[in-house]
Order: sequence, then C-alpha cells, then structure tokens
Amino acid sequence: MWTALAAGPLALAVAFLTPRTTAAQAAPAPSVQDTARPAADPAGAAAMFVDLWLRADAATPDNAIGSAVRAMAPEAELPKRTGEQKEKPAGSRVVALRTTLAPGGAWTVVVAAVTDRTEPAPAGSTAVSDPAARYFAVSGTGGENGGPYAIEGSPAEVAAPEAGKATASRFTHTVAADGALATTLGEFVRAYLSGGQSAGLDRYLSPGVRVIPPGASAYTKVDIEEVAADAEQTAGDAAPVDGTRARVRARVVGEDRAGTRWPLLYRVEVTARAGRWEVSTLETGNSAPTGSPTVSASPSAATVSGGAR
Repeated sequence: MWTALAAGPLALAVAFLTPRTTAAQAAPAPSVQDTARPAADPAGAAAMFVDLWLRADAATPDNAIGSAVRAMAPEAELPKRTGEQKEKPAGSRVVALRTTLAPGGAWTVVVAAVTDRTEPAPAGSTAVSDPAARYFAVSGTGGENGGPYAIEGSPAEVAAPEAGKATASRFTHTVAADGALATTLGEFVRAYLSGGQSAGLDRYLSPGVRVIPPGASAYTKVDIEEVAADAEQTAGDAAPVDGTRARVRARVVGEDRAGTRWPLLYRVEVTARAGRWEVSTLETGNSAPTGSPTVSASPSAATVSGGAR
C-alpha cells in the first residue's frame, strides 16, 4: 500500500514533465463541385428570334408576337407592313446555319428563313416574287455558364453562306448492273424501303449488324439507277475474296403514290463473306460501325414493287 502511495506523485510528475504531442489530423480536402456549364450554342435562340421578328408588325408592337420579340431584344425594331402583308405575312421556316464566336462572349448566328409562298407573281404584275430563302445574321452576347442571351437588336439581312467546293468523288468504279454486288445492293435497298420487318434484311447483312428499316413509306416503286464503288474488286462478276471491304454509293429513285419520283442517294460499306457481298454499314448519319448491334434511319417507306436492278 505504501508503495502505491509513493508511486502516485512520481507518476504525476512524469506525466507533467513529458512533452505533450497532439496527432495532427489532416483537414479534409475541400469538395470542389464544378457547377460551371459550357457555353450553350445560341443558334436556337437566334432562330426563334428571327421566326418571331419575321411575323411581327410595328403597327401592333404590344401583341403577343411583338412582346416576345422585345423580350428577347428590347432594342429591336419591328417590320412595318402594308397591304396584303399586313393582312397575312408570308410564313417561313427558319433554321440556324452557322455560329461564329468572338472573344468576350460575343457571337453571330446566320439563320435561313425558307418562305412557304411559292407561287409566282401574277402575269403583268411588277411585283417581285418572294425569294425561296432569305438569310439573316443575329448578333448578341451571353450564354456562358448557362446564363441568358442578350440579342443586340434587329437582324441583318445577309447573302447566303458560300458553299464549299465538293471534293472529288471516291466512287470511281462503276459496278455492273447485272453483277453480284449491284444485285445484292438492289435487293437490300428494296427490302429496306419495303416497310417490312428488320428480320427480312438479315440475309443481306454481315454478322452482328442490324438495320432498322423506315416505318411507313410513300414509295410504291424503287429503281436502282446507278451503283459505284471505291474499290476495283467490286466491278467484276468474280466471287469476292472473303474479308474484302468496299464503300458503295447507290443512286435510287423512289416513286410515291402520286407518281412523284424522288431521287435518293445511299452510301453503304460492304464486306465479302462466303463468296458473296454483305452490307456491314449503312451510312444514315447515325450508323453504327461493323459489328455494332444497331444501325437505324429516320426516313419513311412502305410497300415497294418493281424497279430495274
């Protein structure tokens, strides 16, 4: 007992004299949440603005259309209509064609307005027919990090954007109309535009490739006008060597129930297997590569009959 009592003060002194240390606990790393969003393309806002502005009238600036224009661009001036246009302004469909970005968040969008009025001016009239399309440049700022757009004012009518030069075609080898490739491709296109089930296309496809045919069609007849390829091996009648690949362009004409003939252009990639050609890719703008599960398209099509191969 005396030993325990004697040890008590000693233990207290040792504890007092021992340097105190504290375990440094690392501060938690700050949670960085990137809430900044990329600048949105102002093309949609510009197209909507031109659509509203083309239908507005300075005589009624406070109606629904005029108010919508001013809400998007408070400083925009409205068209002043007279005569027939005042009664019924020509309808237009608008689409944004090109967006140009400038430093400081400025931008300009070129918008095309395609008029619905197609009839020519009456005989003897000096009136000028509406152009098939008009082009407008809309300038503004904003849109960074999901912020609002600020359109600077009325649009500016501009010339049509200059079309680029077409590159030389890579489809330089004409495929014989009665050859194996043209025959297979013709049967594939007709089956594709027949409005049937995708299972009917399987016989023309490479393994692992699936094509979703269009839904309802307006075509009653499909003719294969021309088939051309980028590889010489496709031109002859000899059975292709397995694994041979080529890109093929087919000019097609579909005739609807009213007798109107619609020129269509299909591009496909074909692959040789078991001595015959199979479609491995249908270029529709959202095609999947060879072996991918789905290749889909959006045009419409129905029962097809006839047509030369």
